[in-house]
Amino acid sequence: MSTPAPFPSGTILGYPRIGRRRELKKAVEAFWAGSISADELETTAAGLRAATRERLAGLGLGRTDSAIPESFSFYDQVLDTAVTVGAVPTRFASLIQADGTLDLAGYFTLARGEGSSLPLEMTKWFDSNYHYLVPEIGPETVFSLASDRIVRTFDEARAAGFLTRPVIVGPVTFLLLSKPSDAAPAGFSPLSRLDDLLPVYATLLDRLSAAGAEWVQIDEPALVSQSIDTPRAETLGATRFSYETLGRLARRPSIFVSAPYGSLDDALPVLAAAPIEALGLDLVRGAAPDATPNLVADLTDKTLVAGVVDGHNIWRGDLGAALERAEGLRALAARVTISTSTSLLHVPHSVADESALGVELTSWLAFADEKITQVAVLARGLREGRAAVAVELTAASDALAARAAAPGVTSAPVRARTAALTLADFSRGTYEARLAAQDEALALPVLPTTTIGSFPQTSEIRRARARTVRGTLLAEEYRQLMRAEIARVVTLQEEIGLDVLVHGEPERNDMVQYFAENLDGFAVTENGWVQSYGSRCTRPSILWGDVSRPAPITVDWATYAQSLTAKPVKGMLTGPVTILAWSFVRDDQPLGDTARQIALALRDEIGDLEAAGIGIVQVDEPALRELLPLKTKDQADYLDWSVGSFRLATAGVTDATQIHTHLCYSEFGVVLEAIRNLDADVTSIEAARSRMDVVRDIRSQGFDHGIGPGVWDIHSPRVPSVQELVGLLDTALESIPTRQVWVNPDCGLKTRGYTETVESLQNMMAATRSVRARLGASVSA
Repeated sequence: MSTPAPFPSGTILGYPRIGRRRELKKAVEAFWAGSISADELETTAAGLRAATRERLAGLGLGRTDSAIPESFSFYDQVLDTAVTVGAVPTRFASLIQADGTLDLAGYFTLARGEGSSLPLEMTKWFDSNYHYLVPEIGPETVFSLASDRIVRTFDEARAAGFLTRPVIVGPVTFLLLSKPSDAAPAGFSPLSRLDDLLPVYATLLDRLSAAGAEWVQIDEPALVSQSIDTPRAETLGATRFSYETLGRLARRPSIFVSAPYGSLDDALPVLAAAPIEALGLDLVRGAAPDATPNLVADLTDKTLVAGVVDGHNIWRGDLGAALERAEGLRALAARVTISTSTSLLHVPHSVADESALGVELTSWLAFADEKITQVAVLARGLREGRAAVAVELTAASDALAARAAAPGVTSAPVRARTAALTLADFSRGTYEARLAAQDEALALPVLPTTTIGSFPQTSEIRRARARTVRGTLLAEEYRQLMRAEIARVVTLQEEIGLDVLVHGEPERNDMVQYFAENLDGFAVTENGWVQSYGSRCTRPSILWGDVSRPAPITVDWATYAQSLTAKPVKGMLTGPVTILAWSFVRDDQPLGDTARQIALALRDEIGDLEAAGIGIVQVDEPALRELLPLKTKDQADYLDWSVGSFRLATAGVTDATQIHTHLCYSEFGVVLEAIRNLDADVTSIEAARSRMDVVRDIRSQGFDHGIGPGVWDIHSPRVPSVQELVGLLDTALESIPTRQVWVNPDCGLKTRGYTETVESLQNMMAATRSVRARLGASVSA
């Protein structure tokens, strides 16, 4: 290769792709509904990409120096990579066109499924609240450059006057995050296909070089994780081979390997020795390379891209400390530049879009656009010296000091209550005693049926909520509309025949935001949308101060629903870990301290529900696995405080009150012992989309409490057949004693429509009745 172009002095690893007002979400869903064409969707996406480039250039990233990453995706970057390299499961072979490509409809079918063809499994992206689609790789997978969209997008930018930086998931991460295909033999490892995959990356790099790309960003976050089953030595060997191979190519752009979400540790020397030109390190969550001995010589021919601006949270941060950290790396590398620690995919677009947060709180925050401004400031400071950015550094320090001193950040009563906790506050009676008391109180049939909590949120519900926010619908009118919806949902569940009912949560905009709006210490945004998966967006709340509950939150809704039926109705709460994981959490105290504050607020709510006659309370913790640290050494402490916070929230009830929890979309075998230690009476868990993978873990590790492995994948529009549901129940019953098994969907039904919901629940009940009859159980239908 010729001498590479200099790496930009300031850059980001990625930018939100949904649009400032969720334009991509709306266009994609319109395409799914058939109301716009593929060409119209492409036009909308091209407009969003063009607007993003102009926005980033206006914020200080260069137009022609590869500072702007091309990180757009219609759905998910891992799915994009799978489609790019031709890794399409054989059940979707009919979608492949004559030229070997997938059109947009086919692309989305991999994500959503069609007919009897199940979609790709979905799980959490490292320790974030983003979900990716899991590729399926087997000996039969034929890799090829099946999509040139990456090249075409680069060409699109160049035609508009931008020299951008194409981004792709790296080959090692792609294979480590894949699962064996259905056709793969036992013990097959997708990483064994690396030799066959690398030529496709080589071809792509050649095509990008021919198109004029000077730099390419290859993301390898799997290298920072110790939570992946593949032996570490094998991972390091694959990394060494991959970048020796790609680095020695005769024609390619300069290679920038980024490694967000933690420190590279023993992978750092491997990449330092590889023939690549730039290496990006997460210096917010990870250690600086000077913590690893004998690396100075290995980095002297590389640009070290210092990820010192937090891409994973929304606080303004200490810019002076960030600049000092970057300055300290200059002795280690040929050149040091500034970057975000991760893609800005995880944060909203701009604080400027928020009009109701207040001047004080706003001064503490930095969303995506503000973080780009920070990158530009730090890059200038690194180039020109601290004096050049002294005003900006001082302003950031002043904001930090003001935040620390602000009322509500620290509450003496909250601190005193947590300080007074004893071991007794974290424990209930024995499970055996609770089971007996609950059997007597609830008298449920074998294979009791329920849903996870939410029912479809209709356009009428959303309009009523919006009118209430605008002040055009009175609070009492809103309350009566929600009560009418609750009555409808309760009647529907009784007609279908479910055993344990829910009120449907029509009053809740989001399972975390609803509680944030009713707890002290939180703020909520107007337009702080981030992508969770596909077209699904959430608005994480901002947890800025000590947490307490000023008044009951859910009791009125739950007791109204219970008044309409003789069947038990579950009280529905979101657990402390999930509230943490799906909020932007204060960074000025340990997470465990904050979790205990939330747990105490929930404990008060559970006590009020129990006193009001609610005999079952579900405390959802879908994010328990999500926050598990990527480093083994940090996991025991996390599991201790996360499990402890759940137990603190739920341990104040009597034996007869049944505590449920719910978990979804993660690899649960890793934390099955922690799930057991939650000591919930019943745990419902995602299982349908992964085809009951969790059951194998339950069989091998054991689980003696109630368990509801989900039988209906609600994140796909498919309606599962009775036969399919019977098969999933049979799989569960092969490994779990009948008395423990509950029957439920994978997750809440908020995002589904009523037609598919009713049909799917009817099929679920029909399947349950069929299995009950075969078991010979004497139950009421």
